[in-house]
Amino acid sequence: MCVLCGEFVAQAHWTDRHIEDRARSSETEIGDYHRDRRRDRILRASLANRVLAHYGLRLDDWSGSRYVLRDRKGGSELVQDLGSLWPVAGRMAGRTPDPLDPALMEAMSAAERPHQR
Repeated sequence: MCVLCGEFVAQAHWTDRHIEDRARSSETEIGDYHRDRRRDRILRASLANRVLAHYGLRLDDWSGSRYVLRDRKGGSELVQDLGSLWPVAGRMAGRTPDPLDPALMEAMSAAERPHQR
C-alpha cells in the first residue's frame, strides 16, 4: 500500500515492463533502473501531452508511481498508468479524446511545421 495516498500498489503496466525485464536480466544498478524508468515515464507523459493539450489537459509523472492529470480549471486526478489515462481524460475534458479528430491532427501538424526546414 502506498503510504502517501493509501491505495494499493498494482503490478507494473506493460509500458513499464521492458525496464523491469531489463533490470532483472542484467547487472543493472538500482539507481540506473530508477533513472531509466523515470526518464521513460517522463517521455511517455510528454508524448501523451501532445494529444492531451488539444483537450485542455496536462499529464505529469508523480514520483514515478502514478501520473497526475490536470485540467485548465485546476482539477486533477491521479492516474495509475497510461491504460487508465484515456477514460479519465474523457471525463475531465467532457468528451472522448479521438486520436483521429481532424482538428487534433491539424493542431499537431501545425505544431511540427516550425521545426521542419
